[in-house]
Amino acid sequence: MNNQEGFRSRKPPVVSRKVLMLSRVSFASKLLLFRYIPHFSIPTHRNLFTARFDMNMERCVVRCLPCESKLTISFNLDGSNKQMLREQTEPLGKVLSRIASGIIKTRSKARRLKQNKGKSETPEVDKPQISLCVNGDHVSVETVNSDAWLDGAVLHVGDLKYKVERNPPTFTVSELPSSLMSGFPVFPKLEIEFGDLKDCKFIWLKESSPNAQMRGDPDCWREAGHERVFTPSNLDIGLRVMLKCTPGNGSKFGGPKELVSSGAVEAGPGTCTFDNRHIYTQKLTDDSSLRVVSYNILADVYAQTELSKTVLYPYCAPYALEMDYRQNLIKKELSGYNADIICLQEVDKCAFLDSLSPALDAFGLEGVFKIKERQYEGLATYFRRSKLKLLEQFDVVLREALTADPLHRELLEKVSTNPSLKEKIETRSTVLQVTILQSLCDPSRILCVGNTHLYWHPKGGNIRLVQMAVALKHMKQVVTEKHPGARLIFAGDFNSTPSSGLFQLVCQGSVSENHDDWASNGPEEQIQAGLTNPFQLASACGVPAYTNYVGGFQGCLDYIFVEPHVLQVEQVIPLPSHEEVTTSLALPSVSHPSDHIAQVCDLKWRTTD
Repeated sequence: MNNQEGFRSRKPPVVSRKVLMLSRVSFASKLLLFRYIPHFSIPTHRNLFTARFDMNMERCVVRCLPCESKLTISFNLDGSNKQMLREQTEPLGKVLSRIASGIIKTRSKARRLKQNKGKSETPEVDKPQISLCVNGDHVSVETVNSDAWLDGAVLHVGDLKYKVERNPPTFTVSELPSSLMSGFPVFPKLEIEFGDLKDCKFIWLKESSPNAQMRGDPDCWREAGHERVFTPSNLDIGLRVMLKCTPGNGSKFGGPKELVSSGAVEAGPGTCTFDNRHIYTQKLTDDSSLRVVSYNILADVYAQTELSKTVLYPYCAPYALEMDYRQNLIKKELSGYNADIICLQEVDKCAFLDSLSPALDAFGLEGVFKIKERQYEGLATYFRRSKLKLLEQFDVVLREALTADPLHRELLEKVSTNPSLKEKIETRSTVLQVTILQSLCDPSRILCVGNTHLYWHPKGGNIRLVQMAVALKHMKQVVTEKHPGARLIFAGDFNSTPSSGLFQLVCQGSVSENHDDWASNGPEEQIQAGLTNPFQLASACGVPAYTNYVGGFQGCLDYIFVEPHVLQVEQVIPLPSHEEVTTSLALPSVSHPSDHIAQVCDLKWRTTD
């Protein structure tokens, strides 16, 4: 039972003809006893989508939860927003007296000020008449607040009436992105309490002409759309946009919000490297298939360094490395893939919370995040809510798993024979994100989705072998002991080319103790450790010429590994052409937001006999 249902099921409060009778008074002054709330935080009744209210009544919003000791009472009085935080067990009479006292105190102060200015004598302040009614009957002043302030009750403050809304749908967060570009979707960041975003109403408006709002032009806004997401066109360049959004829960609606963009729509880059790829992903997959994406999106914490701007990506226009610009491209690219599972690497924590999740949520995707230790970026895995359900997570820090989990005791013993290598492994913050998902149409289909970003150094092949061995064994334990029968999809930036020992371990099943990668950083860090893969895996997207293309390196580092006897590759989305990739010499560029290229494929469940 949800909270609102719980409230409606309560017995009606004891009502009585006994009323807190207080004389009437003018209410032109402000109530100083109440904490001031910005005008935008409490919606008034004179707004969009609120025809359901009695237009002679203001709104009195009450937030009351059984798990909290206090409730909040919010209403507008003479253009000022008031908020009271009171104990739920407190008698109603104390709240009504508090409201009256606030009016009296404020009115008395205003009277003294007039007298001090030599104005004519003003009358003494009388006590106002205040009451709370349910179905026309006065609620007893002895009734506790939690039982008194029911949905539909009416608060009388002198001649004013307020209709009580208990726990109405309410936006707790409502923001527009700071950067808007023509041709790129605008995703508002919205968080709702007592409601569901799918039940909310949206009206997008744009200025009638540049700066029309600032000039105060009449009729400066024109309707532009009614969906949760709005995509400005080239005709909107130079115009601000407004979103009027009303929180909803079924047929019940709360107070609307009006959000105006901080800046005008700017020109977009035109054709991007992913536009042609979207031709292959226009439709969602059916229940027997899954579209999977793996993408290192280049963390802002790395893109904004002087090293990146002057050494790593000197060919990229500085504005194209800025987070707001790249996020516009990333959100459009990811939403256009219509994926069922998305594994992202190098995800800034703020980008996950404030940008990616609000955008992908609008397209039916839910995400989980795992940050690296001592870092500002990490891994994110998104899944389509209409097809998959999150069961459990088994994320690990790989160095901690190696040293603390008995599962890896044998490997740890071999690593410990070389203190230099062991010390270097123990300094790495590499994490493995493991997400267990269940198919909604066929609950017997359970997926173990691994997502990782392994050690980056070109001479770190030996470290990556150890990291991969720990990751594979950890996930094998998950699909054997925690979720027997779950099938593996392992995606990420493995920083390993097809000629590496790591790729051999994954796709051929083993790597010998004499493989060259064990000596990748010289004999001082070399160990002898033969490794085997407990899974039978293949690269779903094959081995493209490159998935990472920067000025000093081009190579294949990113993969989506699957169990081919369980999941058949149905389609691999073609990569951008070499001409598209090198238009601005290398990646990232004004038309591509990362130095990596997303791997995208469609997988089909094999039928069992």
